[in-house]
Amino acid sequence: MQDRYNMTQKENLYLAKRNIVDSIWRSANLEGINITFPDTYDIVNKLKVKNADISEINTILNLKHGWQEVFASYDEDLTLDYICNIHKEVAKDEALEWGKLRTGKVGISGTNYIPPIPDEKEITKKLKELKKIEPNTLRSIKIMLYLMKAQLFWDGNKRTAMLIANKEMIQKGNGIISISVDKINEFNTLLNRYYSYDEEENLINFIYNYAISGIDK
Repeated sequence: MQDRYNMTQKENLYLAKRNIVDSIWRSANLEGINITFPDTYDIVNKLKVKNADISEINTILNLKHGWQEVFASYDEDLTLDYICNIHKEVAKDEALEWGKLRTGKVGISGTNYIPPIPDEKEITKKLKELKKIEPNTLRSIKIMLYLMKAQLFWDGNKRTAMLIANKEMIQKGNGIISISVDKINEFNTLLNRYYSYDEEENLINFIYNYAISGIDK
């Protein structure tokens, strides 16, 4: 697998900022929030919205703040503290705690897989292993999938994982990862098989082929 896009950081950052509303809209729908693109645009731009409740508005604004944090820090080293900081933005007033590892058991809808309670040393060790993977696009995808399956936090794990992956993609100029609304069911089916059986090849190929955008040169 090769990197699909090879942009400068400036180009990738421009792409991410230009498409922030679309990325937020897709992420919200991936979380099961049935919100329209126009309503997402209005919330992001602090305009009046008639068709969204307070919790949906909060999710959208938290995603906006998460992206803003990535824009300001994409060149930083990936550490557990960094991941917790992004989660703090993404899950504020939504999760049981935000910016802190969960301390109890959780389940994942659609699968019998029960992720273990996070252990800081094990996470740091796993991140060190993942950061050695080449090329960067594959590394970013694998980091994202690890964070989704590990469920480090009480809530907001998929949103946090995707932002972390995009932070890594922007750093190397390899594009933006997002799941289009018409591909959500297919993605979730593959993701559940990854949760249940550790089947990752088809999921990685799906993300590589259908969920990465960039600037062709």
